[in-house]
Amino acid sequence: MPLDLANAHDIAHVLTEALPYIRRFAGKTIVVKYGGNAMKDDTMIASFARDIVLMKLVGMNPVVVHGGGPQIGAHLEKLGKESRFVEGMRVTDDETMDVVEMMLGGLVNKAVVAAINQQGGRAVGLTGKDGSMIRARKLTVKGEDIGQVGEIEKIDPRVVTHLETGGFIPVIAPIGVGEKGEAFNINADVAAGKLASVLQAEKVMFLTNIAGVLDKAGKVLTGLSVNEVEALIADGTISGGMVPKVRYALDAVNSGVRNAVIIDGRVDHAVLLELFTDAGVGTLIRG
Repeated sequence: MPLDLANAHDIAHVLTEALPYIRRFAGKTIVVKYGGNAMKDDTMIASFARDIVLMKLVGMNPVVVHGGGPQIGAHLEKLGKESRFVEGMRVTDDETMDVVEMMLGGLVNKAVVAAINQQGGRAVGLTGKDGSMIRARKLTVKGEDIGQVGEIEKIDPRVVTHLETGGFIPVIAPIGVGEKGEAFNINADVAAGKLASVLQAEKVMFLTNIAGVLDKAGKVLTGLSVNEVEALIADGTISGGMVPKVRYALDAVNSGVRNAVIIDGRVDHAVLLELFTDAGVGTLIRG
């Protein structure tokens, strides 16, 4: 089929706009946190997988850290078990931890890996227990015991860097391991930010189910400095559940990651739009 000349200019514009970004990010590590709300159907997962494969093909090193909260919650509901949260953290008893490992380390992780491989990538699924990558200890929130929820003590990135060097795409479920070999449920945003810091990533991307950080009029705020974000938190513009997510992004930037971005993972090809266009999508926080 001959090229539609009416669209040729638009196609050429897109390609030339992407070129400087491809050059800038070549050889750089990009950590992508893929939230469970952004993987609700096969079409969304396939779109995300194509973006990740393209990143690898043009010379970037994508590392995927995925969540799975909705999937865990749905399975617990089938078991007749109610989900409870304290300060946004899922209370994780032994039975819930079994479900977390089954869903995150099994079903969700392998679905993301399979989708990337189906699009021509070479993905390898891991949890933080593999190679003792994510060492964790028990987390308490305001003195309350919330079960097998962990905070990260240390990340050993060697498994990830070896996979990157070998041309593979690491796909990581945020399950940590304690000193006695016990499993801990780790917040995926925290894991992505900490891993990006250890890897000295160029960028960490948080895919979620909102458009980004909004101002008081409901419009998406784009490029923000660390000081501007702190001011928005102080005056209440950033509030509620967005505060911890923004804090995780700030932690990554303050730890050496060049910038962090919060974008709507429900938007088709959101990753490519953020990486390869001048306007980008979502909220960029720069160091």
